[in-house]
Amino acid sequence: MSAMGTLPASLGPVTELVGRELEAAMLRERLRDPLVRLVTVTGRAGVGKSRLALEVVREIGGEFGRVEVLDAGAPDTPSALTALTAVTAVTAVTGLAGPCSPSAQGGEPGRLLLLLDGCDHEARAGAAAALEALAGDPRVVVLATAVEPLGVYGELLLPLAPLPVPGPVRGPAGGAAADPQELAEVASVALFVRRARAADPAFALTLENAGAVAEICTLLDGLPLAVELAARRLRLLPPHLLPVRLRDRTTVLSGGPANAPERHRSLAALAEWSCRGLDAPARALLGRLAVYEAGFGLSAAGLSADPAVDTLMDRGLLVVVGEEQGELRLAVSEPVRSHAREVLAQAGEEDAARDAHAERYRTLVGSAQAGLGGTGQDHLLRELAAEGANVTEALRRLRERGDGEAAAALVLGCRLPWLAQGRLREGLEWCDESDGAGGAVLPEAVRARLADMSGVFALALGDPQEAVRRHRRALALGKGVGDRRQNALVSAHLGAALLAAGDPPGARAVLVTALSALESMGVTGGAAGAAASLAGVLRAEGDRRRAQELLDRAVEALRRTRDGRGLAGALRTEAALALDGDEPARADRALRESLRLYGEVGERSELPGLLEEFSLLLMRTAPAQRPRTVRLLAAADALRAETGAAVADEWRSAAERARTDLGARLDWTDFAVAWAEGVRMTASQAVAEALAAPAPARRPTTGPAPEDQSLTPRQVQVALLVSEGMTNRQIAARLDISEWTVVNHVRQVMRRLGCSSRVQVAGAVGRWT
Repeated sequence: MSAMGTLPASLGPVTELVGRELEAAMLRERLRDPLVRLVTVTGRAGVGKSRLALEVVREIGGEFGRVEVLDAGAPDTPSALTALTAVTAVTAVTGLAGPCSPSAQGGEPGRLLLLLDGCDHEARAGAAAALEALAGDPRVVVLATAVEPLGVYGELLLPLAPLPVPGPVRGPAGGAAADPQELAEVASVALFVRRARAADPAFALTLENAGAVAEICTLLDGLPLAVELAARRLRLLPPHLLPVRLRDRTTVLSGGPANAPERHRSLAALAEWSCRGLDAPARALLGRLAVYEAGFGLSAAGLSADPAVDTLMDRGLLVVVGEEQGELRLAVSEPVRSHAREVLAQAGEEDAARDAHAERYRTLVGSAQAGLGGTGQDHLLRELAAEGANVTEALRRLRERGDGEAAAALVLGCRLPWLAQGRLREGLEWCDESDGAGGAVLPEAVRARLADMSGVFALALGDPQEAVRRHRRALALGKGVGDRRQNALVSAHLGAALLAAGDPPGARAVLVTALSALESMGVTGGAAGAAASLAGVLRAEGDRRRAQELLDRAVEALRRTRDGRGLAGALRTEAALALDGDEPARADRALRESLRLYGEVGERSELPGLLEEFSLLLMRTAPAQRPRTVRLLAAADALRAETGAAVADEWRSAAERARTDLGARLDWTDFAVAWAEGVRMTASQAVAEALAAPAPARRPTTGPAPEDQSLTPRQVQVALLVSEGMTNRQIAARLDISEWTVVNHVRQVMRRLGCSSRVQVAGAVGRWT
């Protein structure tokens, strides 16, 4: 362990911290606490532990009697004895001769701040021993940096995570351009931009390169060292080509400063250093998990009882990237993942690891099929959505090794998950690719099911004519197979496509036959779906009574089987029938239940249409909710753009008329703000926004109800703006009053209307309009 000197020369050049304001503040607070003796900044290699520690010591070092900076990881300090000797020397020269000895207390020269940097691998034991030796001296405050905790009594931890990365890029409907101003506020992007300008002063974040920069930061997990090395590469590569280099192997990045430690000069060296000292079980598990895509679950990967998981997580080699339904979602961190795959490839073991991964996900999807049509549907759909990237990787491997039947079976198992996830174009392409050129290698029954599935995706994409063609091909292929059940299901799908294509008579003929066959075979779910489609045909033909009878049967069956997604679709037809009969309250109840069901399963494909249907109903029943209606229409547009689905001309015209009407009735700025807010909504946020709208009034009125007359004119204004979904700050700006005055008005409004929430205020206001 070698001393680097004392403040300020030991601290080297000033280095700007980016995105570490909170961590720096927390570290300063802990080091200033007179009761704190040891703080260890932990985090994976390359995350910036040393830089944060040095800059904080630079800021507050003057508050201590002396500062010493020791490099625990230097090559000349390999042992516990050397570490202990070095620290003892520091205490001696500072006059801190012994742990709380009377002489030391009498000659107190001030507190010592000791930065012990790089307490990892061979230096770990020595650092721990040195800290134990200093444990009794209250004048010594130690700041250590290490990949994992040192395990010393009294140790306070400050975990340091990589910098945040951009979320999924979403622009206005029909566009996917990233907003440079928004991206520049993301810490990893801000760091990239600053380091890129150091390499190329002419660099700027623009509409043209923002998407590439966002992808670079995401591929590198926001790891500061990796982001800085990538920014340096702009001397050689333009931004749009750099992600291509990084997608397969991030370890290609190198070119760190010559005076930096070896592990900081390239990501290959950093990854190798990070894996140093792993025991055999942990190293084997790391290799196995390196072929997994980010976001896998412990149970899906078979890791629930593997003790090596904790070892990898302690070292920052396996990191938590999210949570779904109470289960952690994990990833092997970059660049360790790339390094581990290179090791597998060199050992000739990568193919075997990918085969095992593919088999695990083929089993996972196969075992989910029994529950996808009913009980457990919501849980299974969300789990398969979370594992979506790994399912796709398994498909690639099966296709790569020429296992066509296994790949086709996996594709067929993904029908409902992909529909719910909105992966429509991708699903259609996988169906076609699995069938192959003429499909000669696959059994006719499999080809028929693939053709049928492709028709379902074509209809979801908004091309009913193509859906009809594909379903008819599926029936032709299925004739020779003799599978009555499958052919009846295909006929039910064909009927739905014919109805969407504007052929109710053709749809009726097919659906009547399909419904009869499915009921006779006891296929409850399929029969309920066919009945709901036939109810849609009868509604189109004006036979509302028979349509309602059929729909009631379908809804009852779907509730009994607990097919939430199927029930949500049937409820949309029920809402349409209710509106035909001028029953907006019943339509509202059906659409709200449908929204809740779609929210539970994470629905993406059908949600945009449902949001538009609810928006149009909201315009009719709650005119005061115009800003909310704009947000919902914008969210529907953006979410549909993500799926790539088209919308029928008739429905597009209705939505456009609604937007035109809202634009005419709202101030232009209010409309633009509401639209921008809606575009940024996630699917779950859009569902919550819709469900927060007030229900239709039970009785029509032309003004505030008698019990509402006690509101002052200003309070009426505030109540109306609350009902539009405005925040206190927005209301204050609109009425040119203080935000605190708005708060008081809202409290009075809630008290006088007997409301306990802003949502209830909106409901009360809805009864005035």
